[in-house]
Amino acid sequence: MNNARLMSPAAERNRQPILEVLQQVLPEQARILEVASGSGEHGVYCAEAMPEWEWQPSDPNPHARRSIEAWREHAGLSNLHPPLALDVTTLCPAGPFDAILAINLIHISPWGVTEALMACAGRRLAEGGVLYLYGPYRREGRHTAPSNEAFDADLKARDPSWGVRDLEAVVAEAEHHGLALERVVEMPANNLSVVLRRSR
Repeated sequence: MNNARLMSPAAERNRQPILEVLQQVLPEQARILEVASGSGEHGVYCAEAMPEWEWQPSDPNPHARRSIEAWREHAGLSNLHPPLALDVTTLCPAGPFDAILAINLIHISPWGVTEALMACAGRRLAEGGVLYLYGPYRREGRHTAPSNEAFDADLKARDPSWGVRDLEAVVAEAEHHGLALERVVEMPANNLSVVLRRSR
């Protein structure tokens, strides 16, 4: 089954910086739901580094879930669970979770996915729990780098409902569901880590 393991150069590049942010904002013991886990590499890397984190990967794509399961079997980690077939627009798993993660999801999906993700986080995060977002964002209506502007144009050419989102709009949507912006961290390749915490 090893040939089912997908490999993402972006995941290899950003997994350590992402882990470092998560270690700063999460307790040593945490129940984590990863939405749209893709290849599954982030889950393996973080679950191996933090054995007290219970990591629940998920993806609506069966091809991605095969990769996640192949990585899970290869790693043999007891705290990395089998992937859920999860589309947040139709299902929000029972919590509570200490963290919900969405890495490179918001810009490669319609805005309705962001709305559903925020609603799910508002319902399923424990009090004080974290919604962690990673990806490119516009700030104050402007792209943060020419490469992000070109990426945005490419995304919209592929699907007009996709695109690099305004960080302020994402935060405003989160606030509707009891999530408050805690920090924004600059990351590799002109991406941002956005940490939102459930305040009620």
